[in-house]
Amino acid sequence: PFKNETSRNIHLPPKSNENKNKKTLILDLDETLVHSGFTIVPNHPPDITINVEIENKIHNVYILVRPRAECIEKMSKRYEIVMFTASLSKYANPLLDKLDSKKLCSFRLFREHCSFINNAYVKDLKNLGRDMKDVIIVDNSPVTYSLNVENGFPIKTWIDDITDRELIKII
Repeated sequence: PFKNETSRNIHLPPKSNENKNKKTLILDLDETLVHSGFTIVPNHPPDITINVEIENKIHNVYILVRPRAECIEKMSKRYEIVMFTASLSKYANPLLDKLDSKKLCSFRLFREHCSFINNAYVKDLKNLGRDMKDVIIVDNSPVTYSLNVENGFPIKTWIDDITDRELIKII
């Protein structure tokens, strides 16, 4: 982590020249951009399959990608994109390697970057090291951005609806 003038641990380095004038768009992963599980959803072949080691055993994780997730490419032209998930990096990193194969997201943050408050993983956006007036978070769970409600852009939870248009609405 980085430190700022108030000695707060900051999760992100200063913005690159490429992103200097862009607002920061935080995107959640599970039930916002994808749905994953250890079994295949009936009548929905997985878009992505990854292997994750849990308790010394390799498990297949089957992932469905929300319709229009390719909008990340369009959004990356206007925003500094940061993926921020409360999931473990050993699951999220290989998934993001496939989901963001063009490396459009500037940074990835995981469970270890969350605060554990009232039995929930909360994403404290003040720890990003960005001007809060320039930060937007898109997440299906308002609890995760409860410390920064004014920055939240709620999105409907997604499981497997192939007719979903929520990401188009956000664009």
